[in-house]
Amino acid sequence: MATPVLDRLARAACEAGCAVFLSDAEGLVLEERMRDADRRAFHRSNLAPGSDWSEGQEGTNGIGTCLAEGRPVTVWRDQHFRATNTGLTCMGAPVFGARGELAGVIDVSSAREDMTEGYARLVALTVQDAASRIEADLFRASFEGARILSTGAAEESPQGVVLLALDRDDLVIGATRAARRQPGPGGGADGPGARDRSVRGQARRRAGRAGRGAAGRDGAGAGARGRQCLGGGARSGDRPRHLLSQVEGAWSERVRGRGGAAPPSCPCRAIHPPGYLKQDKG
Repeated sequence: MATPVLDRLARAACEAGCAVFLSDAEGLVLEERMRDADRRAFHRSNLAPGSDWSEGQEGTNGIGTCLAEGRPVTVWRDQHFRATNTGLTCMGAPVFGARGELAGVIDVSSAREDMTEGYARLVALTVQDAASRIEADLFRASFEGARILSTGAAEESPQGVVLLALDRDDLVIGATRAARRQPGPGGGADGPGARDRSVRGQARRRAGRAGRGAAGRDGAGAGARGRQCLGGGARSGDRPRHLLSQVEGAWSERVRGRGGAAPPSCPCRAIHPPGYLKQDKG
């Protein structure tokens, strides 16, 4: 899946004497793109497929440090830990999976002595763009069949690509790491306050539809049950807590807080895949 993006990046980077590398989440180099004339310079530093470039193995470097910090990094020549790597300037950007987990790193390294700071910044931005493209492709492939919602002009933020996956009821079933970390009252998009608001808002719409559909059968009863389930009682402490567990349901009926199953007549039940919108610790 990453091959087209890596090939496109290599067409621009390799002509400038740079090499392109893709590692996994452990720092193991999986793929490389470079000109034959530059191969010896990079392989002399053991920067090649099959080598371990985690920070524990190589110290400070464009791949391992990027994995350790979970953000784009640029490591200049003498900033490398090992003396054998001080001939390299490395620009790395993390690639996150569909569930927000760290999946790997794209690294562009240069062995040129005349690498300037301005050019390095340009390369670093290009690497981040390539990482966002791969992340978006991974997300769309993981939620094939779902409707993918972009935030429009702000789809690609400095923190990564911002995408949501919606099911046929327009309930959110997936979110990229950047989407989970969008700022807002009560924390990021995966913070307790935002998650509570998101789930309640989704469930309120669903409960409203269910209440209107059931009005012909038993009057306002279904609508009242929907409002009760959504916390429409006189005291907020009376609200059932099962709504907060919908995004972490793991296809089960379990709930957090008070425990037990949601009311069988609840019209706002939503089932989501496991791990969705868990608190991001990265």
